[in-house]
Amino acid sequence: MVFFTFFTLMINIPILTVNEDFVSVFSEEGFPQHIRGGMNLTERIDSLNLRIRTSEVGYESDWHVAGDPTLIVVQSGILRVTLRNGERKDFGAGSMFIAKDYLPKHLPFDTKKHGHCAKVVGNETLLVVHIKLEQI
Repeated sequence: MVFFTFFTLMINIPILTVNEDFVSVFSEEGFPQHIRGGMNLTERIDSLNLRIRTSEVGYESDWHVAGDPTLIVVQSGILRVTLRNGERKDFGAGSMFIAKDYLPKHLPFDTKKHGHCAKVVGNETLLVVHIKLEQI
């Protein structure tokens, strides 16, 4: 007797999102992958556009929210994302995350509560691909 085991592979991607108080938090989302012709592929993920970004070492943003969900794929350099609570993650070459922290239109940005900031650290220029997944 032959037994076949079917299983779905999962790729987990870090997510920058918001909690119920619209405070930016890190989480993780799993995307199922299926084996197709020797490749492990997720289902199709639609997108709206893409941009290619470079930022020099030392670049640092103000506090902000991503707004529209955007897949960030780091090609070179290191991008450090810091939350209001001091938690931070470094994303280097080959890593990716989805930035989708946002505020509803009726909620004003609180400079002491909302958002995240980003900084290029290390000694290499940042090269990143931004892929906007949807518009909110």
